[in-house]
Amino acid sequence: MKKASTIGVGSEAQPPKKARGRPRSFDREAALNAAMEVFWTKGYEAASISDLTSAMGINPPSLYAAFGDKEKLFLATIEQYAASRSDQLCPEQPTAKDAVESYLRFKADLLSGAGHPRGCMLMVAFFTAANASPGLNAVLAKKRAEAREHMRQRIKRGVAEGDVPEGTDAGALADFYATIIAGMAQQARDGASRKSLMATVDQAMAAFPVPSRGAPKKKRDTATA
Repeated sequence: MKKASTIGVGSEAQPPKKARGRPRSFDREAALNAAMEVFWTKGYEAASISDLTSAMGINPPSLYAAFGDKEKLFLATIEQYAASRSDQLCPEQPTAKDAVESYLRFKADLLSGAGHPRGCMLMVAFFTAANASPGLNAVLAKKRAEAREHMRQRIKRGVAEGDVPEGTDAGALADFYATIIAGMAQQARDGASRKSLMATVDQAMAAFPVPSRGAPKKKRDTATA
């Protein structure tokens, strides 16, 4: 009696094993936006890795592989925030007052807008990263300084062009309006309405110095001594 053939018995082709390698790909921009909302809502220090990975839909190893660490992810979300909102300081307007007012109203709309956490993500970052590394705090300080300098330069230009009184301290005025913006950001976090923020802008702009009526517009002196 022939023995049953055992060829192939127990040696059927098995499904290939899953190769080990890079984790499943994900949408980097979507992941950054999700992380941004976590930082925007909770602040830097209170946002845990668990909070971030849950919102981003990835695991911790994937977060570290893609972004390095929590601090580098935070910096990436700051850049994403600025880029996605075209947050331009002092847009081109005919006068310095118009430029500053336009910017404050833009901020009031953004701070009180729907579809995202209230307030300003950058302001939240500034106030919740006190215990972060010196490098991160240096980046945040630089962004604050850049915002103030943009406004100072626009006011200084207004002095040169005659729509801001001669002798106006452009730096002090820029500091004043930067403080107004920071206050509006906190008010928005506390639930202030767009109407309330716009009223704050109205009061702030009433303090903007303007030349007395009939004062001639200054011209740049191109004559040589």
